Amino acid sequence: MTKISKDQIPDNVVIFDTTLRDGEQSPGASMTLEQKIEVAALLDDMGVDIIEAGFPIASDGDFEAVSEIAKNSKDSIICGLSRASFNDIDRAGAAIKHAKRGRIHTFIATSPLHMEYKLNMTPDTVLEKIAASVARAKTHTDDVEWSAEDATRTEHDFLCRAVEVAIKAGATTINLPDTVGYSMPDEYRAMFEMVINRVPNADKVVFSTHCHNDLGFAVANSIAGIQGGARQIECTINGLGERAGNAALEEIVMGMRTRGDILPYDTRIESKMLVRASNLVSAVAAFPVQYNKAIVGKNAFAHESGIHQDGMLKNAETYEIMTPESVGVNATSLTMGKHSGRHAFKDKLSDLGYELGDNAFLDAFTRFKQLADKKKNIYDEDIIALIESEISEANESIRLVSLEVAVSTDRASEAILVLEIDGKQENHTATGDGGVDATYNAIKALTTDSQNLLRYQVQAVTEGTDAQAHVSVRLEEDGKQVIGQGVDTDTIVASAKAYISALNKLVLKRKRNAPDAI
Repeated sequence: MTKISKDQIPDNVVIFDTTLRDGEQSPGASMTLEQKIEVAALLDDMGVDIIEAGFPIASDGDFEAVSEIAKNSKDSIICGLSRASFNDIDRAGAAIKHAKRGRIHTFIATSPLHMEYKLNMTPDTVLEKIAASVARAKTHTDDVEWSAEDATRTEHDFLCRAVEVAIKAGATTINLPDTVGYSMPDEYRAMFEMVINRVPNADKVVFSTHCHNDLGFAVANSIAGIQGGARQIECTINGLGERAGNAALEEIVMGMRTRGDILPYDTRIESKMLVRASNLVSAVAAFPVQYNKAIVGKNAFAHESGIHQDGMLKNAETYEIMTPESVGVNATSLTMGKHSGRHAFKDKLSDLGYELGDNAFLDAFTRFKQLADKKKNIYDEDIIALIESEISEANESIRLVSLEVAVSTDRASEAILVLEIDGKQENHTATGDGGVDATYNAIKALTTDSQNLLRYQVQAVTEGTDAQAHVSVRLEEDGKQVIGQGVDTDTIVASAKAYISALNKLVLKRKRNAPDAI
C-alpha cells in the first residue's frame, strides 16, 4: 500500500467543540435551553467549525436544544451524537435537519474490554454494527462522523478493520478517541500514523482526536494526534467534560498560534473571544475556572513577584509568551470607578466583547454606577459579572426590590424582604439561623416552599474586602434541577439574587412542563 505523505495532508485544523454535549455531561454542569443557545451563538461567532450541540436521543430537552441551535446556526456545522442504533441515528437526523449544514456523529466501542463487558458483542457483530449505523446516518446527511470508542485500548489490527468498514460505509470523518485519558503523546501520534498508512482510502477522510484529561495529557495528546495526521480536534471551552474533563479549546488554539514554528497549523478561531467564551461557559455551567488555568485563568497574565514585575516593565516578552489582547484580556486595565462616564464604560464593554442595545446599555450603566458607589476599585471581572448577571435577569417574573437583614450573635437573624412578583410588590419578614437562612425563609414564604436547596456556593469575583460575591445555588423540585447565580458586593444580597434566579428558572420549567433537568 502506498504510504501517505505528510505534504498530502492540509495544514488547516478543524475545531469540533463539544462543550454542549460532552462538557454538559460533567456532573452538575447541565444548562438550560436558553443558555445552550447563547453558548452556541458565541461559538458560532468565534469561528468554531463544528458544534456538537447534544445527544438528541438522551431526552426531549437535548433534542430541543440541538434542533433550536440547528435552526439558529450561521456558519458552524451543527452535530448530534448517536449510538450505533437506528433509533438514535434517526433522532439525531431529525434534530439537525434544519441546520444549514448538519452532521451525525455515531459511535461504538472497539476495545476488547468494552466489547466483552459493555456491549456483550463479538468483533464481527461490532463490524456489522459499524457498517449499518454509518449507512443509516448517510440517509440523513452526507456529513457522517464515526468514532471508535476507547480506540487507544483497541487492538491495532481490529481498529484498522473497523476504520476501513466505516469509510466503505460512507463516513467522512473518523474519530479515534482516547476515551479514558489513558494514552501518552508518542503512542497517540503513532496510532494515527499507523491507521492512516494501513487503511485503504484513509486519504479520503478527515481524522479526528478526542482526548480526555484523566492523566493530564488531553491537550498534549490532541496536538500529538495532529502531528500524526489528524486534522480535527474535539475539545471544550475550559476543558469542561466528564471526569477530569476534555482537551481545552483555548489551550489548543493558543498552543498552535504561539508555537507556529513547530506547529505549522491554523484554525478559524477568533482568539480574542476566548476569555469571553470561558466566562460565559463558567457562568452558565456554574463551574468556576481555576485561577492559574492556562490562557483564560484569572492569573494567566498576572505578575506579583518583584523580579517578574521588573522584567515586565522593561519588556513584556520577558515573562509573557503571548499578548493578553490576543485572548481578549486588556494589557493594561483601565481603572473604572464612580467618576467614569458613559463613553468610558461603553469603550470598556467593547474591549470585553459586549455590544449592548441602548436600553440594555443604560440599565448596565446604572448598575455599574451603583456598584462603583460601593466598591473602591472596579475590575474587568466585576464588569463581566455585572453584564452576565444583567443578561441572566432578563424576562424574570420574580425580582428583588429591597432587602434588610439584621444579624446578631445572641438571637436569630431577621430579614425584611420586598419582592416584585408578576408586577406586584409583596413583602415579608422572616427569621433564620444567619442572614442567608433568614433571607431564604422570607423568599420561600412569598413564593413557594416546594423546592430543595441542593447546593450553595460562594466565591469572590475579585480581591479585597469590597470584592463582589458570586453565589451559585442549585434547587430541586419534582426531580427537576436548576442553577441560579447572583452577584453583589454584599454576600447576602448576592445569595438572594441567586435563589431568585433559580426560582425564575423553575417558573419557566413549570410552564414548559418538560421532563428534563436544566
